[in-house]
Amino acid sequence: MKLWAGRFLKETDTLVDDFNSSIAFDARLYREDIEGSLVHAAMLGKQGIISQEDTEKICEGLTKLLTDIEAGRVEFSVDSEDIHMNVEALLTKRIGKAGKRLHTARSRNDQVAVDMRLYVKRQIREIHSLCISLLETLVEKAGESRHFVMPGYTHLQRAQPTTLAHVLLAYVEMIMRDITRLEDAYRRMDECPLGSGALAGTTYQIDRLYTAEKLGFADITRNSLDAVSDRDFCIELCSALSTLMMHLSRFSEEIILWCSWEFDYAELDDAFATGSSIMPQKKNPDVAELVRGKTGRVYGSLITLLTVMKALPLAYNKDMQEDKEATFDAIDTVKQCLKVFTPMLKTLCFRQDTMRRAASKGFINATDCADYLVRKGLPFRDAYKIVGKLVQFCLRMGETLDTLTFKDYRAISEAFEDDIYDALDIRRCVDNRDLPGGPGDSAVDAHMKFCNTFLQEHSKYFTEKNHD
Repeated sequence: MKLWAGRFLKETDTLVDDFNSSIAFDARLYREDIEGSLVHAAMLGKQGIISQEDTEKICEGLTKLLTDIEAGRVEFSVDSEDIHMNVEALLTKRIGKAGKRLHTARSRNDQVAVDMRLYVKRQIREIHSLCISLLETLVEKAGESRHFVMPGYTHLQRAQPTTLAHVLLAYVEMIMRDITRLEDAYRRMDECPLGSGALAGTTYQIDRLYTAEKLGFADITRNSLDAVSDRDFCIELCSALSTLMMHLSRFSEEIILWCSWEFDYAELDDAFATGSSIMPQKKNPDVAELVRGKTGRVYGSLITLLTVMKALPLAYNKDMQEDKEATFDAIDTVKQCLKVFTPMLKTLCFRQDTMRRAASKGFINATDCADYLVRKGLPFRDAYKIVGKLVQFCLRMGETLDTLTFKDYRAISEAFEDDIYDALDIRRCVDNRDLPGGPGDSAVDAHMKFCNTFLQEHSKYFTEKNHD
Protein backbone atom coordinates (compact mmCIF):
# COMPACT_ATOMS: atom_id res chain seq x y z
CA MET A 1 0.00 0.00 0.00
CA LYS A 2 1.20 3.51 -0.85
CA LEU A 3 2.28 5.72 2.04
CA TRP A 4 -0.31 8.33 1.05
CA ALA A 5 -3.17 5.87 0.35
CA GLY A 6 -5.44 6.75 3.31
CA ARG A 7 -7.46 9.33 1.36
CA PHE A 8 -8.21 7.02 -1.59
CA LEU A 9 -10.84 4.29 -2.01
CA LYS A 10 -9.28 2.56 -5.03
CA GLU A 11 -5.84 1.81 -6.36
CA THR A 12 -4.24 4.07 -8.94
CA ASP A 13 -4.12 2.78 -12.47
CA THR A 14 -0.86 1.07 -13.38
CA LEU A 15 -0.43 3.55 -16.22
CA VAL A 16 -0.62 6.38 -13.69
CA ASP A 17 1.88 4.61 -11.45
CA ASP A 18 4.37 4.33 -14.30
CA PHE A 19 3.75 7.90 -15.47
CA ASN A 20 3.91 9.38 -11.98
CA SER A 21 6.95 7.47 -10.75
CA SER A 22 10.37 9.12 -10.71
CA ILE A 23 12.37 6.34 -9.06
CA ALA A 24 13.90 5.38 -12.42
CA PHE A 25 15.94 8.57 -12.39
CA ASP A 26 15.85 10.03 -8.88
CA ALA A 27 17.27 6.84 -7.38
CA ARG A 28 20.66 8.51 -7.74
CA LEU A 29 19.62 10.80 -4.86
CA TYR A 30 19.64 7.91 -2.37
CA ARG A 31 22.75 9.15 -0.55
CA GLU A 32 21.47 12.70 -0.20
CA ASP A 33 18.04 11.47 0.87
CA ILE A 34 19.48 9.28 3.59
CA GLU A 35 21.90 11.99 4.73
CA GLY A 36 19.01 14.43 5.03
CA SER A 37 16.89 11.86 6.87
CA LEU A 38 19.68 11.04 9.33
CA VAL A 39 20.06 14.69 10.30
CA HIS A 40 16.28 15.24 10.37
CA ALA A 41 15.84 12.26 12.70
CA ALA A 42 18.65 13.47 14.96
CA MET A 43 17.01 16.89 15.14
CA LEU A 44 13.61 15.36 15.98
CA GLY A 45 15.22 13.43 18.83
CA LYS A 46 17.17 16.45 20.07
CA GLN A 47 13.98 18.52 20.16
CA GLY A 48 12.04 15.80 21.96
CA ILE A 49 9.60 15.46 19.07
CA ILE A 50 10.32 11.74 18.88
CA SER A 51 11.98 9.56 21.51
CA GLN A 52 15.69 8.94 21.64
CA GLU A 53 14.98 5.23 21.27
CA ASP A 54 13.15 5.84 17.97
CA THR A 55 15.88 8.22 16.84
CA GLU A 56 18.53 5.59 17.42
CA LYS A 57 16.50 2.92 15.60
CA ILE A 58 15.92 5.23 12.66
CA CYS A 59 19.55 6.29 12.37
CA GLU A 60 20.83 2.74 12.70
CA GLY A 61 18.32 1.52 10.13
CA LEU A 62 19.17 4.29 7.67
CA THR A 63 22.89 3.66 8.00
CA LYS A 64 22.45 -0.04 7.26
CA LEU A 65 20.12 0.75 4.37
CA LEU A 66 22.73 3.05 2.84
CA THR A 67 25.33 0.29 3.08
CA ASP A 68 22.97 -2.20 1.42
CA ILE A 69 22.05 0.20 -1.39
CA GLU A 70 25.70 0.86 -2.19
CA ALA A 71 26.38 -2.88 -2.13
CA GLY A 72 23.61 -3.45 -4.69
CA ARG A 73 21.42 -5.42 -2.27
CA VAL A 74 18.37 -3.16 -2.52
CA GLU A 75 15.72 -3.07 -5.24
CA PHE A 76 13.57 0.04 -5.43
CA SER A 77 9.83 -0.16 -6.14
CA VAL A 78 7.77 1.79 -8.65
CA ASP A 79 4.84 1.57 -6.23
CA SER A 80 6.72 3.83 -3.82
CA GLU A 81 7.04 6.41 -6.62
CA ASP A 82 10.27 8.15 -5.71
CA ILE A 83 13.48 7.78 -3.75
CA HIS A 84 12.03 9.50 -0.67
CA MET A 85 9.09 7.10 -0.26
CA ASN A 86 11.25 4.11 -1.21
CA VAL A 87 13.70 4.91 1.58
CA GLU A 88 10.91 5.44 4.10
CA ALA A 89 9.09 2.24 3.08
CA LEU A 90 12.26 0.15 3.17
CA LEU A 91 13.22 1.61 6.54
CA THR A 92 9.78 0.94 8.04
CA LYS A 93 9.83 -2.62 6.75
CA ARG A 94 13.15 -3.14 8.51
CA ILE A 95 12.65 -1.38 11.85
CA GLY A 96 8.88 -1.30 12.24
CA LYS A 97 6.77 1.50 13.76
CA ALA A 98 9.76 3.75 14.51
CA GLY A 99 10.28 4.15 10.76
CA LYS A 100 6.84 5.74 10.46
CA ARG A 101 7.99 8.58 12.74
CA LEU A 102 10.77 9.71 10.38
CA HIS A 103 8.49 11.88 8.27
CA THR A 104 7.29 13.91 11.27
CA ALA A 105 7.58 17.68 10.61
CA ARG A 106 8.63 17.07 7.03
CA SER A 107 7.08 16.97 3.55
CA ARG A 108 8.36 15.43 0.36
CA ASN A 109 8.40 19.00 -0.93
CA ASP A 110 11.14 20.21 1.41
CA GLN A 111 12.73 16.76 1.33
CA VAL A 112 13.30 16.81 -2.44
CA ALA A 113 14.41 20.42 -2.25
CA VAL A 114 17.16 19.58 0.24
CA ASP A 115 18.13 16.40 -1.62
CA MET A 116 18.57 18.30 -4.87
CA ARG A 117 20.58 21.06 -3.24
CA LEU A 118 22.87 18.55 -1.54
CA TYR A 119 23.34 16.67 -4.81
CA VAL A 120 23.91 19.77 -6.94
CA LYS A 121 26.38 21.19 -4.42
CA ARG A 122 28.37 17.95 -4.52
CA GLN A 123 28.35 17.94 -8.32
CA ILE A 124 29.48 21.56 -8.51
CA ARG A 125 32.50 20.69 -6.40
CA GLU A 126 33.37 17.87 -8.81
CA ILE A 127 32.90 20.01 -11.92
CA HIS A 128 34.87 22.82 -10.30
CA SER A 129 37.77 20.40 -9.75
CA LEU A 130 37.62 19.25 -13.38
CA CYS A 131 37.69 22.89 -14.53
CA ILE A 132 40.73 23.54 -12.36
CA SER A 133 42.49 20.60 -14.05
CA LEU A 134 41.61 21.97 -17.48
CA LEU A 135 42.85 25.41 -16.45
CA GLU A 136 46.15 23.97 -15.23
CA THR A 137 46.63 22.23 -18.57
CA LEU A 138 45.83 25.42 -20.50
CA VAL A 139 48.29 27.47 -18.45
CA GLU A 140 50.95 24.81 -18.88
CA LYS A 141 50.42 24.72 -22.65
CA ALA A 142 50.50 28.52 -22.81
CA GLY A 143 53.82 28.57 -20.96
CA GLU A 144 55.29 26.11 -23.47
CA SER A 145 54.15 28.16 -26.47
CA ARG A 146 55.07 31.73 -25.53
CA HIS A 147 57.24 32.08 -28.64
CA PHE A 148 55.01 30.21 -31.11
CA VAL A 149 54.13 33.03 -33.52
CA MET A 150 50.90 32.48 -35.45
CA PRO A 151 48.24 34.48 -37.26
CA GLY A 152 45.38 35.89 -35.26
CA TYR A 153 42.04 35.79 -37.05
CA THR A 154 38.90 37.83 -37.48
CA HIS A 155 36.09 36.51 -39.71
CA LEU A 156 38.32 33.41 -39.99
CA GLN A 157 40.68 35.53 -42.11
CA ARG A 158 44.29 36.15 -41.12
CA ALA A 159 44.35 39.49 -39.38
CA GLN A 160 47.30 40.32 -37.09
CA PRO A 161 50.26 38.43 -35.65
CA THR A 162 49.97 36.90 -32.22
CA THR A 163 51.30 33.87 -30.34
CA LEU A 164 49.77 30.52 -29.50
CA ALA A 165 50.22 31.41 -25.82
CA HIS A 166 48.09 34.51 -26.30
CA VAL A 167 45.37 32.44 -27.99
CA LEU A 168 45.40 29.79 -25.26
CA LEU A 169 45.27 32.47 -22.58
CA ALA A 170 42.05 33.74 -24.16
CA TYR A 171 40.51 30.36 -23.34
CA VAL A 172 42.09 30.54 -19.90
CA GLU A 173 40.05 33.69 -19.29
CA MET A 174 36.87 31.90 -20.35
CA ILE A 175 37.49 28.94 -18.05
CA MET A 176 38.37 31.22 -15.14
CA ARG A 177 35.00 32.93 -15.59
CA ASP A 178 33.33 29.51 -15.67
CA ILE A 179 35.02 28.59 -12.40
CA THR A 180 33.85 31.75 -10.65
CA ARG A 181 30.33 31.25 -12.04
CA LEU A 182 30.22 27.83 -10.42
CA GLU A 183 31.41 29.34 -7.14
CA ASP A 184 28.76 32.06 -7.33
CA ALA A 185 26.02 29.55 -8.11
CA TYR A 186 27.16 27.40 -5.18
CA ARG A 187 27.06 30.36 -2.81
CA ARG A 188 23.48 31.23 -3.75
CA MET A 189 22.19 27.66 -3.37
CA ASP A 190 23.95 27.09 -0.03
CA GLU A 191 20.74 27.49 1.99
CA CYS A 192 18.86 24.63 3.62
CA PRO A 193 15.11 24.37 2.80
CA LEU A 194 14.43 21.51 5.23
CA GLY A 195 11.76 22.59 7.72
CA SER A 196 9.68 24.40 5.10
CA GLY A 197 7.23 21.51 5.02
CA ALA A 198 4.78 21.34 2.14
CA LEU A 199 4.70 25.13 1.86
CA ALA A 200 3.98 26.72 5.27
CA GLY A 201 6.50 25.17 7.62
CA THR A 202 5.37 23.06 10.56
CA THR A 203 3.76 23.42 13.96
CA TYR A 204 6.51 21.34 15.59
CA GLN A 205 9.31 23.18 17.37
CA ILE A 206 12.05 22.05 15.04
CA ASP A 207 15.60 23.46 14.92
CA ARG A 208 16.27 24.47 11.32
CA LEU A 209 19.67 25.98 12.08
CA TYR A 210 20.83 22.69 13.59
CA THR A 211 19.70 20.79 10.49
CA ALA A 212 21.36 23.28 8.14
CA GLU A 213 24.65 23.17 10.01
CA LYS A 214 24.77 19.37 10.18
CA LEU A 215 24.04 19.10 6.44
CA GLY A 216 26.81 21.58 5.62
CA PHE A 217 24.69 24.54 4.55
CA ALA A 218 25.80 28.10 5.20
CA ASP A 219 22.30 29.27 6.14
CA ILE A 220 18.60 28.41 6.02
CA THR A 221 16.07 29.56 3.44
CA ARG A 222 14.00 32.52 4.60
CA ASN A 223 10.60 31.80 3.05
CA SER A 224 8.94 28.39 3.09
CA LEU A 225 6.86 29.02 -0.05
CA ASP A 226 9.92 29.96 -2.05
CA ALA A 227 12.05 27.21 -0.54
CA VAL A 228 9.87 24.34 -1.79
CA SER A 229 9.06 25.85 -5.19
CA ASP A 230 12.47 27.27 -6.07
CA ARG A 231 14.56 25.63 -8.76
CA ASP A 232 16.66 28.69 -9.56
CA PHE A 233 19.69 26.80 -8.33
CA CYS A 234 19.19 24.14 -11.02
CA ILE A 235 18.57 26.77 -13.67
CA GLU A 236 21.60 28.79 -12.62
CA LEU A 237 23.79 25.70 -12.66
CA CYS A 238 22.57 24.69 -16.12
CA SER A 239 23.16 28.25 -17.31
CA ALA A 240 26.73 28.16 -16.01
CA LEU A 241 27.24 24.72 -17.56
CA SER A 242 25.83 25.94 -20.88
CA THR A 243 28.33 28.78 -20.91
CA LEU A 244 31.13 26.38 -20.02
CA MET A 245 30.10 24.06 -22.85
CA MET A 246 29.95 27.00 -25.24
CA HIS A 247 33.58 27.75 -24.39
CA LEU A 248 34.57 24.11 -24.85
CA SER A 249 32.71 24.08 -28.15
CA ARG A 250 34.53 27.15 -29.42
CA PHE A 251 37.85 25.64 -28.42
CA SER A 252 36.85 22.36 -30.05
CA GLU A 253 36.19 24.19 -33.30
CA GLU A 254 39.67 25.73 -33.14
CA ILE A 255 41.21 22.29 -32.58
CA ILE A 256 39.21 20.81 -35.46
CA LEU A 257 40.44 23.57 -37.77
CA TRP A 258 44.03 23.45 -36.53
CA CYS A 259 44.22 19.68 -37.08
CA SER A 260 42.96 19.89 -40.66
CA TRP A 261 45.45 19.69 -43.53
CA GLU A 262 44.34 23.18 -44.54
CA PHE A 263 45.74 24.62 -41.30
CA ASP A 264 48.10 21.86 -40.05
CA TYR A 265 48.83 23.82 -36.86
CA ALA A 266 48.37 20.82 -34.57
CA GLU A 267 48.07 17.06 -34.44
CA LEU A 268 45.97 15.01 -32.07
CA ASP A 269 47.56 12.21 -30.13
CA ASP A 270 46.53 8.83 -31.52
CA ALA A 271 44.84 7.99 -28.22
CA PHE A 272 42.41 10.90 -28.71
CA ALA A 273 41.59 10.54 -32.40
CA THR A 274 39.70 8.03 -34.53
CA GLY A 275 40.03 6.64 -38.05
CA SER A 276 37.78 5.97 -40.99
CA SER A 277 36.21 2.65 -41.94
CA ILE A 278 36.98 3.26 -45.62
CA MET A 279 39.67 5.97 -45.88
CA PRO A 280 42.94 4.66 -44.37
CA GLN A 281 44.63 8.07 -44.30
CA LYS A 282 42.06 9.71 -42.01
CA LYS A 283 42.69 10.90 -38.46
CA ASN A 284 39.44 12.36 -37.20
CA PRO A 285 38.94 14.79 -34.27
CA ASP A 286 35.89 12.93 -32.96
CA VAL A 287 36.40 14.00 -29.34
CA ALA A 288 36.34 17.68 -30.25
CA GLU A 289 33.38 17.14 -32.57
CA LEU A 290 31.41 15.30 -29.88
CA VAL A 291 32.10 18.05 -27.35
CA ARG A 292 30.86 20.54 -29.92
CA GLY A 293 27.76 18.42 -30.51
CA LYS A 294 26.99 17.76 -26.84
CA THR A 295 26.92 21.50 -26.19
CA GLY A 296 23.42 21.59 -27.69
CA ARG A 297 22.37 18.85 -25.30
CA VAL A 298 23.31 20.96 -22.28
CA TYR A 299 21.55 23.97 -23.81
CA GLY A 300 18.48 21.74 -24.08
CA SER A 301 18.57 21.02 -20.36
CA LEU A 302 18.60 24.73 -19.59
CA ILE A 303 15.68 25.41 -21.93
CA THR A 304 13.77 22.48 -20.41
CA LEU A 305 14.12 23.90 -16.90
CA LEU A 306 13.20 27.43 -17.94
CA THR A 307 10.15 26.16 -19.79
CA VAL A 308 9.01 23.95 -16.90
CA MET A 309 9.23 26.83 -14.43
CA LYS A 310 7.98 29.69 -16.59
CA ALA A 311 4.32 29.71 -15.50
CA LEU A 312 4.14 27.72 -12.28
CA PRO A 313 2.09 29.21 -9.44
CA LEU A 314 3.30 28.82 -5.87
CA ALA A 315 4.10 26.44 -4.36
CA TYR A 316 5.16 22.92 -5.42
CA ASN A 317 3.69 21.46 -8.62
CA LYS A 318 4.33 18.00 -10.07
CA ASP A 319 5.81 19.66 -13.17
CA MET A 320 8.88 20.26 -11.04
CA GLN A 321 9.66 16.55 -11.09
CA GLU A 322 11.02 17.30 -14.58
CA ASP A 323 13.89 19.25 -13.03
CA LYS A 324 15.86 16.12 -12.25
CA GLU A 325 16.45 14.47 -15.61
CA ALA A 326 17.43 17.78 -17.20
CA THR A 327 19.79 18.71 -14.38
CA PHE A 328 21.27 15.21 -14.12
CA ASP A 329 21.87 15.00 -17.87
CA ALA A 330 23.56 18.41 -18.01
CA ILE A 331 25.84 17.47 -15.10
CA ASP A 332 26.69 14.07 -16.57
CA THR A 333 27.40 15.51 -20.01
CA VAL A 334 29.68 18.28 -18.75
CA LYS A 335 31.66 15.94 -16.51
CA GLN A 336 32.09 13.46 -19.36
CA CYS A 337 33.28 16.20 -21.72
CA LEU A 338 35.75 17.71 -19.25
CA LYS A 339 37.20 14.32 -18.39
CA VAL A 340 38.13 13.64 -22.02
CA PHE A 341 38.80 17.21 -23.21
CA THR A 342 41.61 17.92 -20.75
CA PRO A 343 43.82 14.92 -21.63
CA MET A 344 43.10 15.50 -25.32
CA LEU A 345 44.44 19.03 -24.95
CA LYS A 346 47.36 17.91 -22.80
CA THR A 347 48.58 15.50 -25.51
CA LEU A 348 47.88 17.83 -28.44
CA CYS A 349 51.07 18.51 -30.43
CA PHE A 350 51.43 21.99 -31.93
CA ARG A 351 53.41 22.63 -35.12
CA GLN A 352 55.44 25.76 -34.45
CA ASP A 353 57.01 25.90 -37.94
CA THR A 354 53.66 25.69 -39.72
CA MET A 355 52.23 28.47 -37.59
CA ARG A 356 55.27 30.63 -38.26
CA ARG A 357 54.98 30.11 -42.03
CA ALA A 358 51.30 30.98 -41.94
CA ALA A 359 52.13 34.16 -40.05
CA SER A 360 54.42 35.27 -42.88
CA LYS A 361 51.49 35.27 -45.33
CA GLY A 362 48.21 37.07 -45.54
CA PHE A 363 49.65 40.56 -44.88
CA ILE A 364 49.05 40.23 -41.14
CA ASN A 365 51.73 42.91 -40.58
CA ALA A 366 49.78 45.46 -42.64
CA THR A 367 48.54 47.30 -39.56
CA ASP A 368 52.11 47.43 -38.26
CA CYS A 369 53.15 48.98 -41.57
CA ALA A 370 50.48 51.66 -41.14
CA ASP A 371 51.61 52.25 -37.53
CA TYR A 372 55.18 52.65 -38.86
CA LEU A 373 54.02 55.48 -41.13
CA VAL A 374 52.12 57.11 -38.27
CA ARG A 375 55.35 57.14 -36.26
CA LYS A 376 56.92 58.90 -39.24
CA GLY A 377 54.35 61.68 -38.90
CA LEU A 378 51.49 60.66 -41.22
CA PRO A 379 47.88 60.69 -40.05
CA PHE A 380 46.57 57.14 -39.55
CA ARG A 381 43.95 57.38 -42.31
CA ASP A 382 46.59 58.49 -44.83
CA ALA A 383 48.87 55.68 -43.66
CA TYR A 384 45.97 53.23 -43.97
CA LYS A 385 45.41 54.17 -47.63
CA ILE A 386 49.10 53.92 -48.47
CA VAL A 387 49.35 50.43 -47.01
CA GLY A 388 46.18 49.45 -48.86
CA LYS A 389 47.92 50.42 -52.12
CA LEU A 390 50.97 48.41 -51.07
CA VAL A 391 48.83 45.33 -50.48
CA GLN A 392 47.12 45.78 -53.83
CA PHE A 393 50.53 46.07 -55.52
CA CYS A 394 51.77 42.93 -53.72
CA LEU A 395 48.74 40.95 -54.85
CA ARG A 396 49.27 42.04 -58.44
CA MET A 397 52.98 41.22 -58.36
CA GLY A 398 52.80 38.02 -56.25
CA GLU A 399 54.85 39.57 -53.43
CA THR A 400 54.42 40.15 -49.69
CA LEU A 401 55.24 43.22 -47.62
CA ASP A 402 58.41 41.45 -46.55
CA THR A 403 59.61 40.75 -50.10
CA LEU A 404 58.94 44.16 -51.67
CA THR A 405 62.06 46.09 -52.60
CA PHE A 406 62.85 49.34 -50.91
CA LYS A 407 62.39 50.99 -54.31
CA ASP A 408 58.83 49.67 -54.42
CA TYR A 409 58.11 51.17 -51.01
CA ARG A 410 59.52 54.56 -51.97
CA ALA A 411 57.52 54.57 -55.20
CA ILE A 412 54.32 54.53 -53.17
CA SER A 413 55.43 56.82 -50.33
CA GLU A 414 58.62 58.70 -49.60
CA ALA A 415 57.85 58.36 -45.87
CA PHE A 416 59.35 54.85 -45.97
CA GLU A 417 62.94 54.54 -44.83
CA ASP A 418 65.29 51.57 -44.78
CA ASP A 419 64.17 50.57 -41.27
CA ILE A 420 60.81 49.43 -42.67
CA TYR A 421 61.92 45.79 -42.82
CA ASP A 422 62.75 45.73 -39.13
CA ALA A 423 59.34 47.19 -38.37
CA LEU A 424 57.61 44.46 -40.38
CA ASP A 425 59.42 41.51 -38.84
CA ILE A 426 56.65 39.26 -37.51
CA ARG A 427 58.37 38.55 -34.21
CA ARG A 428 58.96 42.27 -33.70
CA CYS A 429 55.32 42.97 -34.56
CA VAL A 430 54.29 40.65 -31.75
CA ASP A 431 56.84 42.02 -29.29
CA ASN A 432 55.68 45.58 -29.96
CA ARG A 433 52.20 44.62 -28.76
CA ASP A 434 53.37 44.56 -25.18
CA LEU A 435 50.56 46.47 -23.54
CA PRO A 436 48.66 44.68 -20.76
CA GLY A 437 46.45 42.05 -22.38
CA GLY A 438 48.59 41.80 -25.52
CA PRO A 439 50.76 39.00 -26.94
CA GLY A 440 54.12 40.62 -26.13
CA ASP A 441 56.49 38.79 -23.78
CA SER A 442 56.06 40.93 -20.67
CA ALA A 443 52.29 41.12 -21.14
CA VAL A 444 52.05 37.33 -21.45
CA ASP A 445 54.34 36.90 -18.44
CA ALA A 446 52.10 39.14 -16.36
CA HIS A 447 49.02 37.27 -17.54
CA MET A 448 50.63 33.92 -16.69
CA LYS A 449 51.50 35.18 -13.21
CA PHE A 450 47.88 36.22 -12.68
CA CYS A 451 46.64 32.81 -13.87
CA ASN A 452 48.94 30.96 -11.50
CA THR A 453 47.75 33.10 -8.60
CA PHE A 454 44.15 32.40 -9.61
CA LEU A 455 44.88 28.68 -9.64
CA GLN A 456 46.45 28.78 -6.19
CA GLU A 457 43.44 30.60 -4.76
CA HIS A 458 40.58 28.84 -6.50
CA SER A 459 41.92 25.29 -6.41
CA LYS A 460 41.47 25.54 -2.63
CA TYR A 461 38.13 27.39 -2.79
CA PHE A 462 35.89 24.66 -1.39
CA THR A 463 38.48 23.27 1.02
CA GLU A 464 39.17 26.64 2.64
CA LYS A 465 35.46 27.38 2.92
CA ASN A 466 34.83 23.99 4.55
CA HIS A 467 32.59 22.88 1.70
CA ASP A 468 34.00 19.38 1.53
